[in-house]
Amino acid sequence: MSINWNDKDPIYKQLHSYLTDSILDGVLAEGDAMPSVRQIASEQRINPITVSKAMQLLVEAELVEKRRGLGMFVLPGAIDRLVKTQKVQFLETQWPDILAKMSRLGISQSDLFEDMK
Repeated sequence: MSINWNDKDPIYKQLHSYLTDSILDGVLAEGDAMPSVRQIASEQRINPITVSKAMQLLVEAELVEKRRGLGMFVLPGAIDRLVKTQKVQFLETQWPDILAKMSRLGISQSDLFEDMK
């Protein structure tokens, strides 16, 4: 697990983002065990409390579940839930900024598709 940390976002949010991307990319499949808090903390040299905070966000989003004595596991349907929530987030927060930037630069939709060829 190799994470490129940045200085602008809290570590737990960056770790949460990395883990959700791992689920979306199929690195962590539905039904798979998540790496343990201790394992991630040790590998990334971060505080276990920080890792626990990121994992708790996954639990609250119903992407993983805690199984007493066994660890945490990716829930069935996690990918669908992530796609839905991240699609809404992208369309509401990132896409308007992209459209505004395109407008300022005079980039049309056809310009975008032309560059894909």
